[in-house]
Amino acid sequence: MKLAQWEVLGYDCGMATASETLRRELGRCGQTRYAVSKATGIPESVLSRFTHGQPLRGANFDKLADYLGLVLTAKAGKTTKGR
Repeated sequence: MKLAQWEVLGYDCGMATASETLRRELGRCGQTRYAVSKATGIPESVLSRFTHGQPLRGANFDKLADYLGLVLTAKAGKTTKGR
């Protein structure tokens, strides 16, 4: 099950956030923002703003995670009840 960025709960302060992880992996993937944009359908301008610290929301967050081969999972012992 994919989770939107705002649904990722329970990370520790010492751990990277989901957005930080996406930014790091985007930098490591070896593709230009243009190539990632064409492959994912996310506008290059949105990817540029994301790499400079702005949030990536909703479907774009999921598309980029899929493209990078990342899966978000709930941390053991944490619940998402009521969310």
